[in-house]
Amino acid sequence: MEKVKTTCIYCGTGCQLWLKTKDGKVVDTKPVMPPEFNPGKGKLCIKGWNVHEFINHPDRLTDPLIKNARGNWEKVSWEETIDFIAAHFQKIISENPGNRRVIGCLSSAKCTNEENYVMQKFARAVLKTNNVDHCARLCHSSTVVGLGAAFGSGAMTNSIDEIVDAKVIFIIGSNTNEQHPLIGARILEALKKGAKLVVADPRTIPLSELAEDNGGIALNHLPGTDVALLNGIMNVIIAEKLYDEQFIKQNCENFAVFQEEIMKMTPEKAARITGVPKEKIIQAARMIGRAETTYLIYSMGITQHTSGVDNVKSTANLQMLCGNIGKWATGVNPLRGQNNVQGACDMGALPNIFTGYQSVADREIRKKFASVWGIEEKEMDDVAGLTVVEMMDAAYRGELKILYIMGENPVISDPDSNHVRLALQKPFLIVQDIFMTPTAELADVVLPAASFAEKEGTFTSTERRVQLIRKAIEPIGNSKPDWQIISLLAQKMGYSGLNYQSAEEILTEINQLTPIYRGITWERLQQDEEGLQWPCPDENHPGTVYLHKEGKFSRGKGFFHPVSFTAPAELPDADYPFILTTGRTLWHFHTGTMSRRSKTLNERVPEGYVEISKEDAQKLGINDNEMIKVATRRGEVRIKAKITNKVSDGLIFIPFHFEEAAANILTIAALDPIAKIPEFKVCAAKIEKVK
Repeated sequence: MEKVKTTCIYCGTGCQLWLKTKDGKVVDTKPVMPPEFNPGKGKLCIKGWNVHEFINHPDRLTDPLIKNARGNWEKVSWEETIDFIAAHFQKIISENPGNRRVIGCLSSAKCTNEENYVMQKFARAVLKTNNVDHCARLCHSSTVVGLGAAFGSGAMTNSIDEIVDAKVIFIIGSNTNEQHPLIGARILEALKKGAKLVVADPRTIPLSELAEDNGGIALNHLPGTDVALLNGIMNVIIAEKLYDEQFIKQNCENFAVFQEEIMKMTPEKAARITGVPKEKIIQAARMIGRAETTYLIYSMGITQHTSGVDNVKSTANLQMLCGNIGKWATGVNPLRGQNNVQGACDMGALPNIFTGYQSVADREIRKKFASVWGIEEKEMDDVAGLTVVEMMDAAYRGELKILYIMGENPVISDPDSNHVRLALQKPFLIVQDIFMTPTAELADVVLPAASFAEKEGTFTSTERRVQLIRKAIEPIGNSKPDWQIISLLAQKMGYSGLNYQSAEEILTEINQLTPIYRGITWERLQQDEEGLQWPCPDENHPGTVYLHKEGKFSRGKGFFHPVSFTAPAELPDADYPFILTTGRTLWHFHTGTMSRRSKTLNERVPEGYVEISKEDAQKLGINDNEMIKVATRRGEVRIKAKITNKVSDGLIFIPFHFEEAAANILTIAALDPIAKIPEFKVCAAKIEKVK
């Protein structure tokens, strides 16, 4: 038996593990033990321990498939498939001269940095469109926009190792112990050292109980009221002069305008909006304001709202107010849900930026990329493209003629799934994946991709750490790494600028074009087992543990944004009296494509469920594990009731991993006006017994 060290494919923590192989198959997984670097400190979560189980699953796609006129799949050769796709691209381009919105590409947070780079380059250099996006739009686009506006950088400011030294840890909208268990372990370590925990979440999560048991505080606020809660906390901090006046004077701007807005949200007013007693708001404010260091953690609980950008700006406001930026054990720290959400954003798999957050609207930036890519700048798209939700709407209207999807499953992951399913039946659809997902079933062509165990490249973790993945086995069947498939397609379309021989060669080009990655070379990553954290501007730079050191913000000075509370797009009424919120469970990952093909994980939670309070269940005559119907204005699902103390009266929760009880059939496609992120966390719903 042999073993290969690599980076876990599940969440963005970046845990290091060994894949053990025998006879060309991955047969076991073990954690990398200290003293070797591993964010998990010699541990893995339950998903990491079982990461090997899906790799050789019999459902793996092994050959290219084309759907025939009867709607049946036919196995075809790579050559025939590439010819078929290229002909469709060329036909649509010739029929729509100058129209850059008729073709779209979806990249993937599950793929490597190199593959995301290649996909966005293919879109921009070959197809001449900025219509490229990926699932960060659905989870952390509001982070990129909000933190970028406040600090000049839209990434996690600090590092995982710092958590244990924080005096207060403030967690809002993150079920950390279930979604990022090894980061959750650092929180437990901090509590043992005497840290206090403030947890704000609409549900009672494991961290809520830990907070109360260790002298901290748990705030169960209504979904969608994060701005009111944060403003209420800041109101107390300012009123009681607990803020860092010197830090603000030296390093920040627009404080007076911000302060005027904050003073409107008294703790009494915040209590009325959020449902949190004013005494608890005051207690939380004092705990944060008086702490030597506060480490703030958030995740999709605050980003997936029509007010997502405002929510993120509010976390930035709070940490600047208290001087908790630019030093150890502080910062604003969004936890990335997928293994390479950070890297896919860094690589420009977004409609408005190239790699390293360089604007597509900047002519000098376009010239730089055009020169390296061997194309003319005047041929490039100079306007931000469509986001993923906008692409679905354009497809539904018949305006998007071709959609090329790499490693994404929008039928399950996107809001208003019924609309998405109808939309995807209209364009010529190409899906590249490792399994036949519900999205792939709708495709005209399916391309078999290699899994993370069958290729080389890099992932960038939630703490901006670039780490290697290493090839453990040969690709299953006739599958290929994603970048190789795109390269074949580009060559067929007459473009030689994607004729790479290795992932190393792609990273070298990324280094050349991307200032924050310039010093993160393949050679250094081979030598440095810990990886490197960007920004890393040259090969002598050690990488950056935390951003904005000594208050030196990326944008110059930190900017206080006066943010006022706005209600969610859809609230309960007489017809739909419940608030539905969605999320994840410990045992599954994203749309379940991988985790539900893990025997161990699927046995633990084999089907979807809806959490409902005891009081609500009693009123409706619903029993535990009874099949019920949950409906919204967009659709309905039949699903098992799970009676629990985790949700309050009037609130229900559905994990979104389960195709047969898909939460996103129910969710609303209302978007944040700036980041265009959907409001997954709040919509109006009703519950009925199944007759």
